[in-house]
Amino acid sequence: MEDMEFKDFNDIVGHYQVIEYMRRVIKDDKVTHAYLFNGPDGTGKSVLAKLFAKTLQCREGLGDPCLKCRSCLQADSGNHPDIIFVKGEKEGIIGVDDIRKQVNEDIYIKPYSSRYKIYIIDNAEEMTPGAQNALLKTIEEPPEYGIVMLLANNKDKLLITVRSRCVTLNMQPLDDESIRSYLMERHGISADDARIAAAYGSGNLGRALEFSLNAGKREIQEKVLDMVRNIDSLYIYELKSAIKEISTYNVSLTDVLDMMLIWYRDLLMLKATGDIDLLNYRNEYSYFKDKARILSYSGLDSIIESIEKAKARLEANASPEIVLEMLLINIKENQNG
Repeated sequence: MEDMEFKDFNDIVGHYQVIEYMRRVIKDDKVTHAYLFNGPDGTGKSVLAKLFAKTLQCREGLGDPCLKCRSCLQADSGNHPDIIFVKGEKEGIIGVDDIRKQVNEDIYIKPYSSRYKIYIIDNAEEMTPGAQNALLKTIEEPPEYGIVMLLANNKDKLLITVRSRCVTLNMQPLDDESIRSYLMERHGISADDARIAAAYGSGNLGRALEFSLNAGKREIQEKVLDMVRNIDSLYIYELKSAIKEISTYNVSLTDVLDMMLIWYRDLLMLKATGDIDLLNYRNEYSYFKDKARILSYSGLDSIIESIEKAKARLEANASPEIVLEMLLINIKENQNG
């Protein structure tokens, strides 16, 4: 998601309680010194943290950025002298020296031109325990103008002593209708494509947007659909080969499984309701109608459950080869009811 799309809080889709909280603490002058934005990639942590920082530094606005002052323009350009983005010197690790040099030693230098000096630490769970303890000393007794914003995919990976010093703002999944409306109104995505992207995003706007705007992802989707349409006539080794070929398109196996999951959930939905309006792949109605007569409820439930279990096993670092083979065997066994 490009941050330039989101100039103020009115541009944000969802997260209304978080935004209301931000506006209120700014208006009431009750800003604290440490915030933790928690949620998976694509849920808006970075966008909201940057907008919060921008609004805090705005010279004219009160609860919303004015978008015109020098501070707002600097924030939009990514060159605000008092909004500092903390990075690890090594890829995937934020070490003690990174925190000491970029935060602890710097925070006691007064703001260059603003009321606050704000530090944004993305992927905060990449901080080593030593780095977190070093940061803890700063957020326990910061100067009055110092604010630290931590962005984490999973707050439980942070030390409880760090979490307890922060106001935690949890990013909740968005409903599909909000995502569909955003994709259609802001990006001109067709209703059919927006519906599929929203299902793929599973409440994650960033993921849905990336799917919609990435021609490669849509091409991969067609390959996945072609595979599941013909799964009855393919041997296990042919299916494994097809998925391996799809995976060479710079897409994860989990992405492929998510695309398959949408397909089989549609099949189950049509079998249960007969309502085409409840489908994501409405142009597949004729195929689904014929297939729904053959597949049993228990068979479809088993396939969907096996895909979800496969995703969980991949997240637990199980062997992709074994996970894939077990999944495909289960699907083949249940394809004929």
